[in-house]
Amino acid sequence: MRDRFEGVQIFAEAVEAGSFAKAAERLSLTRSAVGKSIARLEERLGVRLFHRTTRTQSLTEDGQQYYERCARAIEELRASESLLESGRREVVGRLRVSMPVLFGRRCAAPILRAYARQHPKLELELSFSDRQVDVIADGYDLAVRNGALGHGSALQGRRLVSQRKVLCAAPAYLEARGGAPGALSDLSGHELLTYWRNDYGLPWRLPDEAGVLVDVPVRSRLRFDDLEVVADAAVEAMGLAWLPDWLVGAHVAAGRLVELWADRPSAMMECYAVWPATRYLPLRSRLAIDALVAELPKRLEAETAP
Repeated sequence: MRDRFEGVQIFAEAVEAGSFAKAAERLSLTRSAVGKSIARLEERLGVRLFHRTTRTQSLTEDGQQYYERCARAIEELRASESLLESGRREVVGRLRVSMPVLFGRRCAAPILRAYARQHPKLELELSFSDRQVDVIADGYDLAVRNGALGHGSALQGRRLVSQRKVLCAAPAYLEARGGAPGALSDLSGHELLTYWRNDYGLPWRLPDEAGVLVDVPVRSRLRFDDLEVVADAAVEAMGLAWLPDWLVGAHVAAGRLVELWADRPSAMMECYAVWPATRYLPLRSRLAIDALVAELPKRLEAETAP
């Protein structure tokens, strides 16, 4: 019976990862071991599952049909394991989580480290990247994402916390510029410190004089792909910055930065946990999400303290 199912999981991982190399990384195997396992599976089944070239691989028609059935069977097995895990109320197994670099390091990772200390049988893998990973193809159980959740049936999500965004600048910068801007149109006369990633800068969502939030396209000569560097540049009186209050709260409290337009409404950036859509979320994932929901507001409040 064991021989009949040997290689099935590796085959499914290779399909979902998109390559033998990525599947090998996810399974902690060599690429050669993945290739040999699939070759043995093909030999046993008597069909070719993949079209292979030196650069690409794609499923054959037989491979596609076989994968669809394997995927359903694996999902049923995972659902059964989740039910058993929930019945035991014991957190075991591997949990792979992707999160943004700064928010993850400062806010989410301490919570998940504490969670791992509470559950000695949990294997925790944290990955930090400001690139929006493909949760399914890259083999993550969870991803923490800032911004709009979006739509689609492949992922499910839960809101974790809201982050207030503030416009701020150093007192020395404002003095040199003759004061703070009073209107959105005044921004064109200021240096703007922008968060810039993948050759693209997101608009700033700022209040106009009537308090209506407006998306403002930002053009700047000072562009950074790290929010902490943006904050550092603001403290150094290089320009205006639009940043989460948990990042700049201590600077504001210490007088190194001044929050502008504090009497106007602030834009909020939502933070979500997302995971591959499934009928039964494993206990280790569900409790990790619960911990983030409970603790992230406290972490953000602590980060804003002087």
